[in-house]
Amino acid sequence: MENKIIEKATEMYLTLGFKSVTMDDIASEMGISKKTIYHHFENKNDLVEAVTLYLFETISCGIDEIMTLNKNPIEELFVIKDFVMKNLKNESTSPIYQLQKYYPQIHKTLMSRQFEKMGDCVIENLKKGIEQGLFRNEINLELIGRFYFAGMTSIKDAELFNPIQFSIKDVQETYLEYHLRGICTSKGVEILEQLIKNN
Repeated sequence: MENKIIEKATEMYLTLGFKSVTMDDIASEMGISKKTIYHHFENKNDLVEAVTLYLFETISCGIDEIMTLNKNPIEELFVIKDFVMKNLKNESTSPIYQLQKYYPQIHKTLMSRQFEKMGDCVIENLKKGIEQGLFRNEINLELIGRFYFAGMTSIKDAELFNPIQFSIKDVQETYLEYHLRGICTSKGVEILEQLIKNN
């Protein structure tokens, strides 16, 4: 039952936002009593924490799997972006922004987990790109890894990138292209432009 509650809450939070969905909403959507939810989660804070951990684990495992597919590092980043967006339901309600605003401590923990996970993945991706001659070999791996993470974090800021003005998909795709054009060799740029054309 606990897993079912987490799955349903995840779906609702991502569709409607962490703040908007109440425990009553989840209970009524699942056809169970609120008491059943409180039997597994002491309060909404506990449930939000469980949901963010569940999301983090799901996305981390998916990224690990993608990285074993031996795609070239440029294509790999596009596949990861699509996978993350699918799992976050394209973030149409800016749930991350709501999480940051109403559950700052949970947001902070999630960010440090993401930084740890993404840091390793990005460095691995950069090394692979350099080995394959797709990324410039003089780039500073640590610095570029942090730039990438900082950018990925900032583009989720709904005040800077108002989802009504800029579609989340466009922001993500433009940012990825921006990142790659800064580090690609001419051979890498050719692959990038082909991918953009096919996308």
